[in-house]
Amino acid sequence: MKKNVFTLALALVFGATAIAGPIDDDKKEVNTEKSTVTWKAYKVTGSHYGTISLKSGALMFDGDKLTGGEFVVDMTTINTTDLEGDSKGKLDGHLHSDDFFSTASNPTSSLVFTNVKADGKNSYKVTGDLTIKGITKPVTFDVSVYGSKATATMKVDRTKYDVKYGSGSFFDNLGDKTIYDEFDLVVDLEF
Repeated sequence: MKKNVFTLALALVFGATAIAGPIDDDKKEVNTEKSTVTWKAYKVTGSHYGTISLKSGALMFDGDKLTGGEFVVDMTTINTTDLEGDSKGKLDGHLHSDDFFSTASNPTSSLVFTNVKADGKNSYKVTGDLTIKGITKPVTFDVSVYGSKATATMKVDRTKYDVKYGSGSFFDNLGDKTIYDEFDLVVDLEF
């Protein structure tokens, strides 16, 4: 009788496991305090760069293989680091305004990985849905993972997210006031 009860218990445990399906990927929360997001934007007469903070984020793994990710950026923290004083205040204010990211009405942006393909030992080609100002568009970028750190670099065409101020693609005769459509993001994550 004890053997039958034990056999029944094993059958229930292993049967329930089989019904439950495969174990979910390992989700690793990103340390938002130690992670950085740096932006760089270009204009005819030079460039500006700065930082923006992650509000939350996680990477998903199957063993040591990257399988997914999701991030929320706090747009209210957009900050210029190459300027000081009045120039910095003016540019920071302009970036928060409706000419650029409308941070009062769009305080966050997000990125959700939709496809991850290994592209080498520690590198991946990732496609994801990037949402800025409530507009979602696909982006493709590279991610490298080493231990508990990851780095991603991407180019973003701001005009796809209704950020057209100073764009030569939409306005004529801007001359040296033209701001290029693409800006760079470099993301260094710790998890």
